[in-house]
Amino acid sequence: MRKPILTGLCGLILSIPTVQAEAPGEAARQQLGMDGERSPLRLDERVQDPIPLDASPSREADDLPQRGMDLRLPDGWDITAPEDAAEPLRLSVENAVFLALQNNRDLAVQQLEPLIAGTFEAVERARFDPAVFAELGLRRDTVVRQSPDIQQNFDVRSQGESAEVGLRQELPTGTTLELSVSTDRSDSSRTLQQYEGRTGIGLTQALLQGASIESNLASLRQAELDTLASVYQLRGFAETLVEDVELTYWDYVLANRQLEIFEQALAVAEQQLDETRRRIQVGDRPETDEASARAEVALRRQGMIEARNDRERARISLLQLINPPGAGWASPVETDDGPETEAQEPDPVIDHVTLGQRLRPDLNEARLLVQRGELEVVRTRSGLLPRLDLFVTLGKTGFAQSFGDSWRNIDDSGFDLAAGLSFELPLGNRAARADSDRARFSRQQAVEAVGNLVQLAALDVQLAWLEVERSREQISATAATRELQQEILRAEQARFSVGAGTALAVSQAQRDLLESQLDEVEAAIRYRQAITTLHRQSGTLLVRRGIEAPGAEEVILR
Repeated sequence: MRKPILTGLCGLILSIPTVQAEAPGEAARQQLGMDGERSPLRLDERVQDPIPLDASPSREADDLPQRGMDLRLPDGWDITAPEDAAEPLRLSVENAVFLALQNNRDLAVQQLEPLIAGTFEAVERARFDPAVFAELGLRRDTVVRQSPDIQQNFDVRSQGESAEVGLRQELPTGTTLELSVSTDRSDSSRTLQQYEGRTGIGLTQALLQGASIESNLASLRQAELDTLASVYQLRGFAETLVEDVELTYWDYVLANRQLEIFEQALAVAEQQLDETRRRIQVGDRPETDEASARAEVALRRQGMIEARNDRERARISLLQLINPPGAGWASPVETDDGPETEAQEPDPVIDHVTLGQRLRPDLNEARLLVQRGELEVVRTRSGLLPRLDLFVTLGKTGFAQSFGDSWRNIDDSGFDLAAGLSFELPLGNRAARADSDRARFSRQQAVEAVGNLVQLAALDVQLAWLEVERSREQISATAATRELQQEILRAEQARFSVGAGTALAVSQAQRDLLESQLDEVEAAIRYRQAITTLHRQSGTLLVRRGIEAPGAEEVILR
């Protein structure tokens, strides 16, 4: 943590280390459709106007892509475009994630945060850069003096010019070094013109306040931690984005499947209505049976309208997340992945909790805040000391009546030497004490926040794991319910065909079968979504999807 976090932000793209016991098993990889030999996807692989994550913090702003400066909608993103304006966009869940990492505009915004944070690190580092200084002066003065001989006053006029140039540098040890070269010309009505050339060196060393290397470097280390914290924020955003894309993708798959079920149910209800009307015409059924059959058709049409609306909402939400080039709000989307009815038992919950404690970006960011607070304590502790500085200056001077001769005479006996101590202590020193107390309290607050976040992270993981278990068990339960409802419907239809049943009983059986079909497909989709959420809560979603992203290392508090 002592080395710079950003050296051209080269550390911003990191290879995800191989996870041993915590890595997903082969069955899980097959379930996710992951190829173990596939090259990992990098967050900086963007199709249009890439903003590389390994860009230097000193990169000129004019060189950065001017994304977000155009307030108009991109080409094709016109809500008035006809629905057949584009070819259907075929997507698998992995392709959707890939497109989102390439084109999502929120991610493009977030990728600039580490670059911005890196500039503050450069500012703190510049404090120890050498600085060139120069000074040019002109003086004119008139002094009234009294002659002791004639007891009269007379004016003494003097004039001169001076120039000085030098180099000054502050060191982390609390030392300030200064090297200077100066020249001076003086002339007066009482003396001859004279030139002075001088070379000098000065040293100021803090003995108490400002003498600690740790204290002097604290602001720089804090800037480095702030940069690293922005890296973990970027990783957390990327994980949330991948989760949102997958959840929205499966919502769209679910809405499509629900719409198909409602369309099939509507067709069956209309067929049942036609059959009921024919039997009423021949006098086989009472006219009251038509009302129940018509009500069933209306209910199915009502459900189909809701399902179509849900599908459209999921479609445009998915398009906004993946932002595919050449697409628009009206672009149709077709999915390649469907709900799976087979589900595997997840790994033990303790494994996911352990991974979450190590890899969750928000936890690692919170630990960085603790380290930052420790540095603030070190920095403010130095302010409690009085200011006591040792200064030494040494110069060599040459005098002559011309500029050139003054420098040729620099080896003569003229020199100057000064040394001493400078002391300063505010009475009561209340500001420094308040800063130190605030730093200690803030650090303690950060420590307590980490403890609380650790507990909340474990809670989130366990709740997500329970949801996986619930949805996994619901898959088989809803499948069994659907099979039984199919048998009940066949029995009611058989009773109705021989005149022993009623249209109302058939409608109720159809309604129950429809609900069981919807529950079955929803259980399969919710299982896939629960798996995604569990992996995000445990901080392993990017690793399991083969995505390289910064912030993969665990932050360890010492």
